[in-house]
Amino acid sequence: MIEHKLSNVLLKPAEHLAGHDELYVFCASPLDYDEETAALRLAGPADFMTFLNACSASKWAKYCDVTTVTLRLELSGDACEVIIKGMPEGAKADSENTVELDRITVEPEAGKVASVSATFGCSGMDLIAFELLPSGTTLLHSGAYYAEVDEGRIHPVRIALSTTTFKKEHYIVPNIELIRDAIRSDDGPIHDAFHMFVVDNGSTLDAEALSDDLVTVIPNANVGGAGGFARGMIAAMDPPSEFTHVILMDDDVHVFPESIKRTYNLLALANEKYARAFVNGAMLSVEQPERLFEDVSHVLRSGVYRKMKPDLFVDRLDQVVENERIDVEVENAYGAWWFSCIPVANVREKGLPVPVFVRCDDVEYGLRSNPTYMTMNGICVWHESFEGRPRASVDCYQYVRNFLVMAACDGHVNTELFMARVWRNVLLRRRDLEYGAAELLLQGVEDYLRGPQWLMEADGSVLMRENAKLNDKFVPLAEIDPKILSEGNIREVTPEKHHGLTLADKLLKTIPYDKHLLPDALLKKAPGHLMVSGPALYSRDTLARETIVVLDVTGEKACVRRMDRARNARIKQRVRVLKQRWQLEHECVAADYRAAFPTMISQEFWRHYLGMEE
Repeated sequence: MIEHKLSNVLLKPAEHLAGHDELYVFCASPLDYDEETAALRLAGPADFMTFLNACSASKWAKYCDVTTVTLRLELSGDACEVIIKGMPEGAKADSENTVELDRITVEPEAGKVASVSATFGCSGMDLIAFELLPSGTTLLHSGAYYAEVDEGRIHPVRIALSTTTFKKEHYIVPNIELIRDAIRSDDGPIHDAFHMFVVDNGSTLDAEALSDDLVTVIPNANVGGAGGFARGMIAAMDPPSEFTHVILMDDDVHVFPESIKRTYNLLALANEKYARAFVNGAMLSVEQPERLFEDVSHVLRSGVYRKMKPDLFVDRLDQVVENERIDVEVENAYGAWWFSCIPVANVREKGLPVPVFVRCDDVEYGLRSNPTYMTMNGICVWHESFEGRPRASVDCYQYVRNFLVMAACDGHVNTELFMARVWRNVLLRRRDLEYGAAELLLQGVEDYLRGPQWLMEADGSVLMRENAKLNDKFVPLAEIDPKILSEGNIREVTPEKHHGLTLADKLLKTIPYDKHLLPDALLKKAPGHLMVSGPALYSRDTLARETIVVLDVTGEKACVRRMDRARNARIKQRVRVLKQRWQLEHECVAADYRAAFPTMISQEFWRHYLGMEE
């Protein structure tokens, strides 16, 4: 029998989590990490049953058959009580319902570090953790959770991390250094079983300077996320590589090396049921670091994406527990590629991504692979929130075109229900004077109807640049006509005053009325407004307005939309023609995509598309 590490106790808060100590420890005073001793200095009760530092007992039992855990701590300073405690499965998730599993009194010798070890059963517990009760000042130098297992149970895991970047050096270079240092300094098996591939779609990184035995930078054409991740998957499969798993990770994230280590430890011990499972890390918000946005989602027959969990604020114990309890093993599930670990055997069997540049590549791959997903507290990244960053070139064109490709190839979605939503969305965009978005929705359908050969030959970067011309152009409020701001009382609108939709708003939002049918005499001349945010893309203040000021989620930037009856009429005519064309062509086009699908996801296609044959 040997000890297999499950997770480390994290002591030094990351820079982007400054002021969010509750992700690490619940204590009365701010965390005090002492750089000189590399220890966390504690002068009062400190509870480590947190998102980053609790041990996910129920998940380790479920995924790896772990029922007994050992906690090891290194402490110095004054005498301290160590309380080992658990959160029972099904119990109300608050501190009063935790149960004490063990209690140890530690009295370190002056100037020396004392090692503490406790082994305890964790069956029936959602979480296990520890609390420190210092008599004076205690320094916590390190901590980790272990399981004792038969050495033959441990799988030979080798992880390739593939991240795709495009001119985001301020994110990717620090991530490279952070991950390199963390893996190089680790004394566990991951030290010799990990490599990071950075696929540089912008070809702006100094590949030679950044590459070494742990990191390889691969200059690449601008082929979007789908092409970049395809290149990284190929690198993970090419000889002499012997990688068992590939982690796909966005470039514009704050990454925790501990997330990679926990993923490795999990995969090395996974039982038979989860041996081929994907591991999906959660995305938390850079703007609200305690808000867990998503880890696994699924697709409804109508084409609607549905998160498995609501937004969870994991600086609270009840929501840390809820995050572990919610079941993510459902049909038609997918995990977004901000942090998604996929078995290389699955890539060999199921193929590479569809060449859609960006959007829906991860959704399609999840539906195609139909995997079981594993998730766990502390396996995560921090990413900029998607709310308030509208880009119709992506949200409308890429989404509609690529979703139709996915629906044709995988057959999981009712295409007619999806198209009913598209036609309605065009009307809603026209209602809000967002003509560019309406045109991009239609262009997405038209380009889908061009068929798979066009898709496989299209230059995605050129399409993105052209389509971006139809996006709303947000500028600082100071650059907006002062008369418009004054007449619409726009300066009185703040994010704090814009808390989403009332029930009446939600009802009005569903009515696809067309204000272009109103005569000029019935239109209000003063501008209306709406704010682009997570809960609201609609405001009743836009009713019967011929001018709308659209504010971003901060309220500091805006764009102005004006009624254009002639453009609206052209869009309506385009809809009529396209609906007729759709009815005549879509079944044959879908059959063409299904026939071309094996080629689109093949290594042969991608090697040619990426210019690797040269």
